[in-house]
Amino acid sequence: MTGTGLIHDVGVRAIEWLWTHREGFRLEPDADPEIGFLERFKPVGELALICKVLFREGVAGSQQAQLARQLLDHAWRDTLDGGRMLVRGQRTEPLSPVPFEVYLPFKELGYSQPELERAVALNHRLDSWAAHELSPTRRLGLSAFERRFGLAPRPPEADVVGATWLGRRPEPWTVEGHIGYDITHCVFHLTDWGEDPDGLPPALAGYLGTWLPVWLDDWLDLRRWDLLGELLVVDACLPRPTLDARAWEGFAAAQQPDGAMPAVREMPEGDATDVFDVVYHPTLVAAFASVLATSRALSRLAAAASAP
Repeated sequence: MTGTGLIHDVGVRAIEWLWTHREGFRLEPDADPEIGFLERFKPVGELALICKVLFREGVAGSQQAQLARQLLDHAWRDTLDGGRMLVRGQRTEPLSPVPFEVYLPFKELGYSQPELERAVALNHRLDSWAAHELSPTRRLGLSAFERRFGLAPRPPEADVVGATWLGRRPEPWTVEGHIGYDITHCVFHLTDWGEDPDGLPPALAGYLGTWLPVWLDDWLDLRRWDLLGELLVVDACLPRPTLDARAWEGFAAAQQPDGAMPAVREMPEGDATDVFDVVYHPTLVAAFASVLATSRALSRLAAAASAP
């Protein structure tokens, strides 16, 4: 276990960088739908998810919480045009789950776009919505989002878990980058982004308890900061997190003085817009890992203090 202050400071600096570079959360309204009009929505949805976790855990300082709220307001008002860009995205690609996935955390935080909600309810009734071909982990996530939205998951989450990589618990030494991200997101979906550690089936929690420390060492040695950050989130989602000191110290040391977190090895160079596109995700992950691990560390300290 490592110091709570070190873990918390990573998140403070990450949120400050994200606020300073908030204009990087942008859409490309004139992009050809065939080459990815909806691609630029993903960073906005990830920002909303992480801010939701920050508010939920209640461990952020007042300045950090204020910046997170200002980031959300900026994303909703200026980037998404009050949700109208999500409606446009849904009209452009009616069966894409992306506008729905981006909207849900905003809705859970009090933002509203009734026209999009009507479109989601209508599309959800279509067989083509359930038949849309996705990877098992992505399908698990969509089912979880449907449940949270108040829709009947198609298919139910329990029917999907066994088809994921983690659900099969294969040979742990076969993990590489893409599999690593599948593992982390499977855990995020099963635990509702760390809100419900008991949502992780005991067999999967046991498998992760055995092998996660090995993977943390691997990705730390490789200096793959983005994936290491996601694995640190997975640790904080477990019933008994380790808060691995070596991994956290290495992760914190990789963070730049301004709060940016490189994705791999060193910070990239070049045009500021291009750098943002590479760095925003590991920086968001740093904020996510920090908030969840800080919450777990403080809970552990409180439990120890109250023990006889």
